[in-house]
Amino acid sequence: MIGIFDSGVGGLSVLREIRRLLPAADLTYVADQAHMPYGDRSLDELCRLSVSVVDQLLALGATTIVIACNTASAAALTHVRDLYPDTQFVGMEPALKPACELSKTKVVGVIATRATFQGQLFQSLLERHAKDVTVLQRVCDGLVEAIERTELTSTATRAILERELCPLRYQGMDALVLGCTHFPFVRPLIEQVCGKAIQIVDPGPAVARQVLRTYSKADHDGGGQTMLISTGNQERFVAQAHALVGL
Repeated sequence: MIGIFDSGVGGLSVLREIRRLLPAADLTYVADQAHMPYGDRSLDELCRLSVSVVDQLLALGATTIVIACNTASAAALTHVRDLYPDTQFVGMEPALKPACELSKTKVVGVIATRATFQGQLFQSLLERHAKDVTVLQRVCDGLVEAIERTELTSTATRAILERELCPLRYQGMDALVLGCTHFPFVRPLIEQVCGKAIQIVDPGPAVARQVLRTYSKADHDGGGQTMLISTGNQERFVAQAHALVGL
């Protein structure tokens, strides 16, 4: 079984991509909604929360675990790999390298949480892939919460995106990295705000391909079932999953 987790509904965008590539795999998704949002928590707290969810997924039989959250990956991926060396982990990282390669203006935007930007992983990406590129960082306060409310096309959600993205366009941005797994759910709105000239980079499909490369035969030969778990309100989460990805 492949386990997937995020602080909320964002990782469902990654689950959707994994399901496309592995239709027969059994997937279990945990939304740690009792502790969301993750974005403003300390790195130590994020490690503790991630270990708790990993323990739950291992108890349910996961052999591969996808940390479908940029914030938790930045804080805890190395830590859980050290704690559980026999478990295959796949994490998220902002797709800065492909965005820098796509950019002609050498100005790239990244929208993510504060914790993602503060993590050592993001700093490493900057050093390795963006030496000759201007990287504009925006937190997009309120956007994760709007997506959790499934307000994907509301006036308020559009206002958040216009507030955060329009200044990046004026600074010459021609590629935008979706550095949070929640954000693909408002990609159509982002495309409207940014215009066709901006290339949007979503790491979700690449993460799904990594899972395909590393999954075990036991993961592949399931019944194609999907289990949804929330540490918060279970009924609300099922309604969110249905609205966002049809589960």
